[in-house]
Amino acid sequence: MLASVLTLGGIGLFAAIALGIAAKKFAVEVDPRELAILEVLPGANCGACGLPGCGGYAKAIVDGSMSPNLCTPGGSDCLEKIAHIMGVEAISADPQVAVVCCQGDNQKASQKYRYLGLEDCNAAQKIADGPKTCPGGCLGLGSCVRACPFDAIEITAEGLAVINRQKCTGCQKCVASCPRSVIKMTPLTATTHVLCNSTDKGGVVRKYCQVGCIACQICKKTAPEAYQIDNFLAQVNYDMAHEAEVAVEKCPTRCIRDFSTGYPEGSSFAAPTVPTKKPGQAA
Repeated sequence: MLASVLTLGGIGLFAAIALGIAAKKFAVEVDPRELAILEVLPGANCGACGLPGCGGYAKAIVDGSMSPNLCTPGGSDCLEKIAHIMGVEAISADPQVAVVCCQGDNQKASQKYRYLGLEDCNAAQKIADGPKTCPGGCLGLGSCVRACPFDAIEITAEGLAVINRQKCTGCQKCVASCPRSVIKMTPLTATTHVLCNSTDKGGVVRKYCQVGCIACQICKKTAPEAYQIDNFLAQVNYDMAHEAEVAVEKCPTRCIRDFSTGYPEGSSFAAPTVPTKKPGQAA
């Protein structure tokens, strides 16, 4: 019995020594700046920086392959701390927010059929290209809601996704989750947007949506520098976004919206009081 105990003890001791030697020999040195940056990052692992996690981003900042201003959830405070750690100037990236480019809810847009499957936009899109007649309209089944780590998206009672401008961090997870590319990233400072994603001709759009863009070009005639028409769809030229608001009231289908006055019908989000500034962001 004693011999067995001594043998097991010896094996255990040998294994411990071997593991200790291996740990020292194969240890990967970590730059202390990487650990310091990881402490500063919000830990959301949202992917806004283009990497799957905060650990990878911290490493990329230290090795110089990525800029320290790509963490949108962290905001200006996070950027300043990272810049201090790295000994560089804190140069902010232009903040962006996601916008659902559609107002065609179940009351304003027609359906091809009644969908009774999984509450998932990607699953619905696989059945005859989705239940909504508009090929680019919001399906309203909440895939973006589940993808958002910041609780910034809601689905209205009539099946339309709406994004809270004040909560959105620009992480783009909702963009990746949408099978119809209805969600676009836009400058935070731009509050006027064309909320339509259809490239059908105007006559076709009128048949399935009350609030779709019909490419009438009134917006472009009203503010020539602020709008462009591509594939029968009006779009805001965000370099001249400050001039886009004048066309809101001119649009015959009301598909152009100024978010500084509120959100699409049915949303529970309060009107943005400071639409061009996020909490913690420098003015």
